[in-house]
Amino acid sequence: MSDVIEKSRRFYEKYVKDMIHNKYPEVEDRIAVGLVGEGSDCFGYDDELSRDHDFGTGVCLWLTDEDMNLFGRRLIFDYNELVESDERSYLTNRLRERRGVMTIHDFYSDILHIDCNTASCHMRESDWFNLDHACLKTATNGEVFRDDLGKFTAFRNYLLGYYPDRVWKVRIAEKLHEYAAALQVNYARCMTRGDIVTALLCKTRGISAAMELFFLFKREFPPYYKWTYRALCELDSKGVFATKIKELTEEAINLENWDGTRYHPTRLNYRDPIVSISEELASEIEFSLIEKGLTKRRSRYLETHIDELLDN
Repeated sequence: MSDVIEKSRRFYEKYVKDMIHNKYPEVEDRIAVGLVGEGSDCFGYDDELSRDHDFGTGVCLWLTDEDMNLFGRRLIFDYNELVESDERSYLTNRLRERRGVMTIHDFYSDILHIDCNTASCHMRESDWFNLDHACLKTATNGEVFRDDLGKFTAFRNYLLGYYPDRVWKVRIAEKLHEYAAALQVNYARCMTRGDIVTALLCKTRGISAAMELFFLFKREFPPYYKWTYRALCELDSKGVFATKIKELTEEAINLENWDGTRYHPTRLNYRDPIVSISEELASEIEFSLIEKGLTKRRSRYLETHIDELLDN
C-alpha cells in the first residue's frame, strides 16, 4: 500500500471520521471517503522525489448532488477548518483542489472530461471511444475507505468492468496500426533516408503503442505516461514483455547499420538491433492476439491482423 494512502487512512480514522460522526450523525452513512484521483500518491507510486510538488495527507469526501445541496457547504467548511489547523496542515495549495468535499458526478466528470451519468452507471459507446486510458486509471486508482451508500463505488466498479467488447477491439486495432506504421514501416524508411530525428519519433511511438497493447490484452488501464512502464513491470509476471521494451528503449539509433541498404517493404534489416527487437515484440503481440482468440492468422506484421480482429 502507498505510504500516503496509509497516512491518509490514518488521518481519516483519527480526525475526519470523528468530525463526521460528531457533526453529521444523521447523514454520516451518506458520505463516502477515500483517496482516489490525480497524483502519484493515489497510484501508490509516491517516493521522495514526489514530495517536491502536490504532496500531502488528506482525503476525498464524495456526496450525491442532492446531499451537496443539503449539507455540502457546511461539510466543506468543517473539513477545511480541520485540515487548515496548524497541527494538521498536511496539504499543498494544489493538492487542496484534488482533496476535500465534492460530488460523485463532478469527481468522475472532471477526471474523464465527459458528463458522467453516475446515477445510473451508464456511458454511451461514443463516450468510451473518447476516453483516455490514463484518465480511466486515474478515476479508479487509490482506495475507498468508506462508502455505505455505495453510489461512488458503483460507478467505480462500472468503469473497472472495462471497455465494451467492440470498443476494446477497436482500441487494439488502433494500436496494432500505430505499432506497425511506426516501427515496422516508417522506422526503416526514415533510416534509409538518414532521417534519425523522425526515426527516433517512430521508435518512441512504437514503444508507446506496444505498452498500450499489453494493457489492453490484460484488460487493465495504464496510468499516466510517466508511470506506464512501472505499472507494466508490475503486471508482467514473466517479465518478457517488459524486458523487450527496456531493450528497445536502450538501443541507440545507428545509421551505420543502414549503410548500403535500400528500403524494401518485405526485406527487414536485421543488422539493426532495433528492427530485431521490434520484431520480437511483434511476435509477443501476435501470440497474445492468437491466445485471446482475436486472430488465427500467423504474421508478425501486425497490420495484417486488423481486418480479422474487427470482423470478429
